[in-house]
Amino acid sequence: MSSELKEVHARLGHFAKAVPEVAAGFRQLSKAAGAAGRFTPAQKELFAAVFGVVRGCEDCVVYHVDAARRLGAAREDLLELLAVAVEMGGGPAMVYGAKALKAFDDAN
Repeated sequence: MSSELKEVHARLGHFAKAVPEVAAGFRQLSKAAGAAGRFTPAQKELFAAVFGVVRGCEDCVVYHVDAARRLGAAREDLLELLAVAVEMGGGPAMVYGAKALKAFDDAN
């Protein structure tokens, strides 16, 4: 686990202790949203990573790229979705897209 991902987890854990009911509700929402359906959990994590790219959320990018990779997402799948993110998000999505690819590659 990268130091950046460890920091994300530490911040989330600290916040979850401060607002346990909110954290529990969010975990339940995340579990339901990430469950297998027409899309696999890995695909859903890739989508979440790409939303993080377009929204400019560094922690979201790192967190969801790691989850997608652990669930078996392929680098090529991430690249294909990052191309759409750049189309929709322009220059900032290029910067965060590069961060997403680095997070994926660094985890291997």
